[in-house]
Amino acid sequence: MGQTTAVKALLPKLNKTTIQSKLQTFSNFYNRYYKSSYGKQSSEWLLSEVQSIITASGAKNVTVKAFAHSWGQSSVIATIPGKSAKTIVVGAHQDSINLNNPSSGKAPGADDDGSGSMTILEAFRVVLTDSRVSSSQATNTLEFHWYSAEEGGLLGSQAIFQQYAKDGRDVKAMLQQDMTGYVQGTLDHGRKESVGVITDYVDTGLTNFIKLVINAYCGIPYVETKCGIRDRSCV
Repeated sequence: MGQTTAVKALLPKLNKTTIQSKLQTFSNFYNRYYKSSYGKQSSEWLLSEVQSIITASGAKNVTVKAFAHSWGQSSVIATIPGKSAKTIVVGAHQDSINLNNPSSGKAPGADDDGSGSMTILEAFRVVLTDSRVSSSQATNTLEFHWYSAEEGGLLGSQAIFQQYAKDGRDVKAMLQQDMTGYVQGTLDHGRKESVGVITDYVDTGLTNFIKLVINAYCGIPYVETKCGIRDRSCV
């Protein structure tokens, strides 16, 4: 927790209206199914949005690229180089699915996982306002990932990390953001709003660190919850 001053300077820059506006656009695609033309279009829109943020920030060494797959929808990877190649990944899955009609059914996917995708998009924008980070003076390299084909069985993220393993990449930590911000269901069940922290199929030390972060910077508490199955985005 040695970055308290820097973090507290960034938090007021987060803009909920921006997140909502981007989420509206993202969920306006008929679907974001990874094999559909809409899924390809939505990934191209996302890539363009990330590039626009980089351009507006003036950061010289920050990059974004499409990670191509054998299906139409690419994953998107933004990289903020640090002092070392040790890498921290923040991720969300960009695709959506209509379970009754995967290939051509309407699937706006605002909650699952447009919310997580736009949450980390806004976090990416705000992080780049820190001159130390944007000028590659942070300790670690920071990457933001928007995964394709999660609904197909974590296909996009698996492809990326298989490539990272092949390349010998040193990934020290990964934080996945999935279905963020929606609390009405919790309130309807008579419970207070909270941040859900997954406790199965995770690294205990990193999970405990997330709990410390929530306690330090969030106005609502965390609750422990479980994914229950390994082959889902909550892993």
